[in-house]
Amino acid sequence: MRRVPMIINGEKIDSTSGNWIDVLNPATQEVVAQVPFATLDEVDAAIENAHEAFQTWKLVPMGQRMRIMLKLQNLIRENTTKLAELITLEHGKTLPDAEGEVARGLEVVEHACSITTLQLGEMANNVAGNVDVHTLQKPLGVGAGITAFNFPIMLPCFMFPLALATGNTFVLKPSEQDPSSSVFLVELALEAGIPPGVLNVVHGGPEVANRLCDHPLIKAVSFIGSTHVGKHIYERASTHGKRAQSMVGAKNHAIVMPDCDKNQAINNILGAAYGAAGQRCMANSVVILVGETRSWVDEIASRSHEMKIGPGTDRSADLGPVVNPQAKERIIKLITSGVAQGATLLVDGRDCVVEGYEKGNFVGPTMFTDVTTDMDIYTQEIFGPALLILQAETFEEAIKFINDNPFGNGASIFTSSGYYARRFENEADAGQLGINLPIPVPVAYFSFTGSRGSKLGDLGPNGKQAISFWTQTKTVSTRWFAPDHQAGEVNTTISMK
Repeated sequence: MRRVPMIINGEKIDSTSGNWIDVLNPATQEVVAQVPFATLDEVDAAIENAHEAFQTWKLVPMGQRMRIMLKLQNLIRENTTKLAELITLEHGKTLPDAEGEVARGLEVVEHACSITTLQLGEMANNVAGNVDVHTLQKPLGVGAGITAFNFPIMLPCFMFPLALATGNTFVLKPSEQDPSSSVFLVELALEAGIPPGVLNVVHGGPEVANRLCDHPLIKAVSFIGSTHVGKHIYERASTHGKRAQSMVGAKNHAIVMPDCDKNQAINNILGAAYGAAGQRCMANSVVILVGETRSWVDEIASRSHEMKIGPGTDRSADLGPVVNPQAKERIIKLITSGVAQGATLLVDGRDCVVEGYEKGNFVGPTMFTDVTTDMDIYTQEIFGPALLILQAETFEEAIKFINDNPFGNGASIFTSSGYYARRFENEADAGQLGINLPIPVPVAYFSFTGSRGSKLGDLGPNGKQAISFWTQTKTVSTRWFAPDHQAGEVNTTISMK
């Protein structure tokens, strides 16, 4: 049985832990690997090695760090197929979707190649008599990243490339449900020239995550995942004096206006709701049909029935299985609650069985109408292939649905009206907005944002915010005197003289 290693001080380490769990192929329930829950001594060793490596890594010239990132992006390109295959094997998403994930992660590495222009300070000349002021963007020290299962390549890329490029060292804890692609990504980083100890990997559950939040040598913690865990990570890390960011839950809405391109809008709705079996924090799980578009319900339902479900290795499949039996059970329980609470189930994916993959964790496309905002299917993030249809008479009613929801990860609108598009841009309270697009994850040189219950912390991953998150500002004021300068009087005021 393949055993997933940890990576500590540049070496693959076989954990001494007695607690190993199986990693399953979601399409077959076959055990494809085993992953350890690291001992606390092993976690401490990874952190201490990262701290020791920081003493030299922070002194490596920016240009040299940039060249390592240039090599890493090339290695990722060369190994896209293997990375995607590992994602599909352990996560279940389709190979085309997995390849798309690798490409989105690659964007961040490419962005990190610009570090020589991103990590610049500011300067003001002669702010007082012969006094100049400048700032330095200095690395923090050891950073930690804790990632969810749904993007085992993209989420680590949201964290360690910019952390390392800015001069920090790093300890990554990937999801124990699909860790192999994350470990292989780190192996590529080491091959690219990352020195021993600069980038480390440990595995585990809450005990390991808590250690990363508590350890005094960890200076910053980044988390992307569920609301419950994200709140705990943010609060615990902050309590221990660390910089923290948590990108958490979502309930994303798409407004469909009568003047939109009907076919384009429906295609985007279906793809954003059912892609990756709905296991995306950016999934458009709620659609608000405005005005006459309310007559499109039957067509959306009919086209939902046409979506193909299959194993991720089937390139013709639109969606694969959900990640594990527990996720399937939870999704089905929520769907059933929607029926019990009075929603109309137009498309029912609960009894989905794929021939030849009868043991797979498959849930088919599911679609509800007559949904009210107090139902469990609306108040909770289903994280499965379930689409909720709301209806509104006006644009104003539709915007109210978005802004009354406690989450603010993203929202989108489909319209041909610049007037409504502009109003949406200014009035929708969400971090990521899409206009005639399903909610997009922004390209990496823009920051991944979020609003209200979807984001904890002021600074998000990627873009300029990530540079700020992984660095601290030092402000330096200097005055130089001429060789024949005569000292003046003692100045006991705060004015510069």
